[in-house]
Amino acid sequence: MEYVVLQNGVKMPKLGFGVFQISKEECEKCVLDALKVGYRHIDTAQSYMNEEEVGNAIKNCEIPREELFITTKVWIDNYGYEKTRKSVLESMNKLKVEYIDLVLLHQPFGDYYSSYHALEDLYREGKIRAIGVSNFYPDRLADLAVFNEIKPHVNQVEVNPIHQQTKAQENMLDFGVQMQAWAPFGEGKNNMFQNAVLKEIGDNYNKTVAQVILRWLMQRNIVALAKSTHVERMKENFDIFDFELTPSDMEKIATLDKNESLFFNHQTPEIVKMFSKMIENRRGRI
Repeated sequence: MEYVVLQNGVKMPKLGFGVFQISKEECEKCVLDALKVGYRHIDTAQSYMNEEEVGNAIKNCEIPREELFITTKVWIDNYGYEKTRKSVLESMNKLKVEYIDLVLLHQPFGDYYSSYHALEDLYREGKIRAIGVSNFYPDRLADLAVFNEIKPHVNQVEVNPIHQQTKAQENMLDFGVQMQAWAPFGEGKNNMFQNAVLKEIGDNYNKTVAQVILRWLMQRNIVALAKSTHVERMKENFDIFDFELTPSDMEKIATLDKNESLFFNHQTPEIVKMFSKMIENRRGRI
């Protein structure tokens, strides 16, 4: 395993196992399988509605707690100082842990400023080892970093070969914020797994397109989240530490960048409205 060290000295595994869209019925088994494969970094969220199942896996895995790195995210409907604080403590109970390694604000909408202050206080109390945000664009990230006592330690954003986020990463580096990638495979959009450039590079190392993408992220010093419900695919995604891409490989992958999201742009009014509807749909289920 490779690691990054956050600005506060916390050591974070570069490769994590994400549980987005993994059902309650499958989640505990999938996390246990991932831990057996070798993953030690597990990423969940309040809005994924599977924190309890992740907690069951943590309780039953027999791996010392200090060897695990657990992330969750505060959902928008829990923004506001008191609601955020209460929700994080509830997440701790669901995860069956005495501290959470990383807590992020999931989306850049609503009263995220008050929520961030709640995370700062929970961090000072030792209930959280690191704090940060998710899906924050450079301007809003800079705002939080400049006008708060504790800069975000992590920003989890979409990063893949089609949306490489190079300028965003430069901005994060300016503030000492660690970039973390969700959807590194773009959920297969844009025919990602059949991309000729990625396949050619993979063939040179006897590696798959997915392995090339994860290796590319490792070499950009970006923490990556890989998700699968199949053990063999978990093993494949984890098998990326025995090869290294050349500068030429990295340059070829750089040419794939279209500098646009494969999913949505958080800066448009339509997406804000979409999340408003999502809040109503999920209210009471989280």
